[in-house]
Amino acid sequence: MKSFAQLFEALDRSNSNLTKVAALEHYLHTAVPEDAIWMVALFSGRRPKRQINSSLLQQWAAEVSGLSDWMLAECYQQVGDLAETLALLLPSPSQTQQSPQLHQLLQLIQQLQYANEAEKKAFVLQYWSQLAGTERFLFNKLLTGGFRVGVSEKLVAKALAKVHQIDEAAVAYALTGKWQPDQMTLVQLLAVDAASDASKPYPFFLAYPLEQAVADLGATGDWQAEWKWDGIRAQLIKRSDAVYLWSRGEELLNEQFPDLCEALSGLPNGTVLDGELLCVENGQILSFNVLQQRLGRKKPSKKMQQTLPAALMAYDLLELGGQDLRSLPLHQRRQQLEQLLAEHASPALLLSESLAFEDWQQLTDFREQGRAQLAEGLMLKRLEAPYEQGRKKGSWWKWKVAPLSIDAVLLYAQKGHGRRANLFTDYTFALWEGTQLVTFAKAYSGLTDKEIKAVDTFIKANTLEKFGPVRTVKPELVFEIAFEGLQPSNRHKAGVAVRFPRILRWRHDKTVDQANHLTDLKALLPASL
Repeated sequence: MKSFAQLFEALDRSNSNLTKVAALEHYLHTAVPEDAIWMVALFSGRRPKRQINSSLLQQWAAEVSGLSDWMLAECYQQVGDLAETLALLLPSPSQTQQSPQLHQLLQLIQQLQYANEAEKKAFVLQYWSQLAGTERFLFNKLLTGGFRVGVSEKLVAKALAKVHQIDEAAVAYALTGKWQPDQMTLVQLLAVDAASDASKPYPFFLAYPLEQAVADLGATGDWQAEWKWDGIRAQLIKRSDAVYLWSRGEELLNEQFPDLCEALSGLPNGTVLDGELLCVENGQILSFNVLQQRLGRKKPSKKMQQTLPAALMAYDLLELGGQDLRSLPLHQRRQQLEQLLAEHASPALLLSESLAFEDWQQLTDFREQGRAQLAEGLMLKRLEAPYEQGRKKGSWWKWKVAPLSIDAVLLYAQKGHGRRANLFTDYTFALWEGTQLVTFAKAYSGLTDKEIKAVDTFIKANTLEKFGPVRTVKPELVFEIAFEGLQPSNRHKAGVAVRFPRILRWRHDKTVDQANHLTDLKALLPASL
């Protein structure tokens, strides 16, 4: 744990990618192999599941530190992070034992799932009495399942490629899929490919938001335009007579969408499609709200599969006949994709339409139709571009439609977390319904640091009531709230739920009586709803 803590500190205090890669390289060179693969797992998002309830950790910490529950809770509110709060409040270590190795500690944490409460408590207190500083903080993070570090998987892949002298793209591919750090060595992991693991997806290629003028992209003939579909990004793999459906977050979705996997089982072996997971009925694309009803259901009923049929909107072909096509230019991959789908027609497999446009103004007009198409906007892809990995500028752009917005009143506030633990940054907004203000959305982002401090000052001076960490605020501040879409909802007092709400601007020019009404929000509902 000592060397892992040193690595964490080196990464945490640096904003330089070169420095971070150097720190990762040093750790990979010096750590035992069992620790090295666990580091890679943790830094690529494969955190161990939480085995102990946070309330138990707080209870035990109060006992050990001698602090009252309310004092510990108050400290937690000020610090904003439970693992850090406990690490700071616990007494200094009473034992001087050698620091445990990372992989040994993680194996013990995983085994806690079979332990009773007394055994879990004894384990935690033992290591609290041994570990100090960053090691204790990281131990707490691993216990709570909230471990995160400011380093991307791309940087980890870069360091692994340098240390093991292999291609970075091959490393990125090896890190995908469902692998377990306690079931293989790092050398074995880096040797895994489609031949040894038929389920393995490719790293996804991600687009940057288009912030420049679209005409700055150059000649229209160099680009392919498609709708940016509002679904779940997915890869469908058919290898060794089996179908695998992966989300962009590397979650295997076969159990959630068995109908789609069965419908596409006739694709030839050695096929990998990149596309958007949607619900489609009789060729008509349904809204994301419909798809949302199927997400997370491990065993959807036959009725749900029939009434909410899933489909893949394919827009790229990454592998065909077992051959990796990613290095080919898009127009060649597209040609083979169109041929494949023509030969294996299925209602569950659609081809993302390539929009024909003569100039950028015509494409701009297409974009304005996006919401009516149940799309988020447009995707612009350079025809000569290969299929890359990760988020890179230049080849793929997402050009989203302008968000919907409405002017709302700040009604409730709560303090944030981390560096904003002492500021009120979590806001609840309301709209008028008659003479009453009805809450409809929460938002946490969109203001500058200067504006956050100004709002925080107002909240502290104009609190009407306190409910635990939440404050009711004198209704005087008006903000424009942006969101991507909305739908009817019985779970919300307003009767509607907005998607991805955020603060667009502080309306200093408006008084509270000039804020919008709930009827204004409901008027923005799609006609189909």
